[in-house]
Amino acid sequence: MGTERQGRAPVIAVVGSMNIDLVTYARRAPGPGETVMGERFQSGFGGKGANQAVMARLLGAKVTFIGALGDDAYADMTLENFGRVGVDASGVMRVTGSSGVAPIWVEADGTNRIIVVPGANDLVTPEHAAAAVRGIADLDVCVGQLEIPQAVTAAGFAASRERGATTILNPAPAAPISAELLAATDWLIPNEVEFAVLAGTSGEASDPAMAAFAAATQTRLVVTLGARGAALVDRDGAVRHVSATPVAAVDTTGAGDAFVGAFAVGLALGLEETAAVSLGIACASDSVTRPGTQASFPHAARGTELLAAVG
Repeated sequence: MGTERQGRAPVIAVVGSMNIDLVTYARRAPGPGETVMGERFQSGFGGKGANQAVMARLLGAKVTFIGALGDDAYADMTLENFGRVGVDASGVMRVTGSSGVAPIWVEADGTNRIIVVPGANDLVTPEHAAAAVRGIADLDVCVGQLEIPQAVTAAGFAASRERGATTILNPAPAAPISAELLAATDWLIPNEVEFAVLAGTSGEASDPAMAAFAAATQTRLVVTLGARGAALVDRDGAVRHVSATPVAAVDTTGAGDAFVGAFAVGLALGLEETAAVSLGIACASDSVTRPGTQASFPHAARGTELLAAVG
């Protein structure tokens, strides 16, 4: 894990969710009242925040996670996983009750359906998030999502801004963004479906709609477009499209998180913005060729190759 910035690894904080993924693979998902036979099952580590943290760590960043776990076996498993990967879990608070879980159904074509049960993720406090961020030395980037209370992410972002760090919000699952959180957000990274919900549009994200949304929210904007790559809105409102190399998708679960985690590393390293987007696309594209969520992410050596290709 050898990426460096000015003689040190980039430093990233992730304020967000941790879940245990319970993944069922079937030819198709059941309809209402219907039972279908699954082909296989596996459990894994997830939560959009945890996924993004692991992807950033696999690219060599120094990553601190800020969130909450319960007092169950899933919490112990999550902390052990962070330890194996090298994510600093000193920002994780423990609460009474269950940790987060996410039942996931993956169909034969790689399409996924996910239900997130937040558990302890809903109980992390704004005060805890702000204090944890302030305790991180040399912070470059702070990343958040919408799987924990927005006030918590807003507090973490505000503390990050105080440190001169860049903030990145992945607005997923899509929901109205509070004024407090939006004001503390530098970058928004929705996928095309999330963008449509946030911007009140329909169909594919058009360049004028993306430019107008970036202007209205006063944020930098990247919209991920699946197999079509991603679109980046420049500071002057121009939209640049970055294409993806076609791959044979096996499982798209976690691809968006791979993009966000890798993009955050790109920004933390000082890469040109299009190069950071290309790094996100490369890591996401690589991940969909394997099943699972964090288990599908490119390993450290592969991550170094992908980074070298765009750096």
